[in-house]
Amino acid sequence: MGENADVREDIPISTVDSPSVVLELIYQLKIKDVMTTAVISAAGTDSLRHIQALMKENYITGIPIVEGQRLAGIISIDDIVTALDMGYIEDPAELRMTRDVIVLEDDMPLSFAVSYLNKYRYGRFPVVNKKQELVGILTSKDVIGTLLVEMNREVLRLEKISQSEINAAVGFSEMEFTTARYDFELAGRASTDIKKALKLHNIDPKIIRRVAIASYELEINQVVHSHGGTISCSIQPDKVIIVAADTGPGIEDVNLALQEGWSTANEWIRSLGFGAGMGLANTKRVSDEFFIQSAPGRGTTVRSVVFLNSPKDTQ
Repeated sequence: MGENADVREDIPISTVDSPSVVLELIYQLKIKDVMTTAVISAAGTDSLRHIQALMKENYITGIPIVEGQRLAGIISIDDIVTALDMGYIEDPAELRMTRDVIVLEDDMPLSFAVSYLNKYRYGRFPVVNKKQELVGILTSKDVIGTLLVEMNREVLRLEKISQSEINAAVGFSEMEFTTARYDFELAGRASTDIKKALKLHNIDPKIIRRVAIASYELEINQVVHSHGGTISCSIQPDKVIIVAADTGPGIEDVNLALQEGWSTANEWIRSLGFGAGMGLANTKRVSDEFFIQSAPGRGTTVRSVVFLNSPKDTQ
């Protein structure tokens, strides 16, 4: 029968309608990435009986015949069976080998091997380099085994990516915004973006509302009363932390500033609808933990913590 080796069924892989991950792999991998490099070969002067023994010892059904390093032909198990039947098992391989051998080149994409395996239905193909030197053997088992390994690696990679996305969604997320005195055009930007981020994390709307109130009040306080500062938000697995820090002018009496309705805002600020004296009081009311530190000329820092598993009733 000759040719490359024994006839076999098509491998369950196609260069057309396989899953996208398989298609990507068979076009990305090279034949040299898949082939078996420990090639068992024979010389043209070796007898067919010797080659039969090599097949039996190594559990293979085809052996390439080489001259030096160059591929000269191939002997298959069918050639051996025929030689036994016809009585020329002692003949040298060069007299009975198939010389017109279909080969693959090591730099070809793996997709070529898949096409060859399905088109020619041979169990193995010799692999040569550009000098036509034998460098490997490729079988359907090599292809399927390598694809399984690479697909497993791809699954692990995707799992890591998915886990990273999950961690980003439910784990830590840090945001920081700057404010400027009397910059009412951008006032509220921080609280709006924080609210959007909380929604992306699928946090309870009641919690989002409380955090939005705290961040908005602190942001407006900086715009109205300070020289400008920062609003930072840390979204953690069990809580949301809002920290507002400004550079001054500070608060003379913190306890008084926490009273509802107390404000140092001037008439112009009040005419704009701000300065009602509820900012710090509202922030403290919606917080599970509240901390404020301030001194004249030293600025003010406020820390508001809202726990995700113990919402307050803000109604």
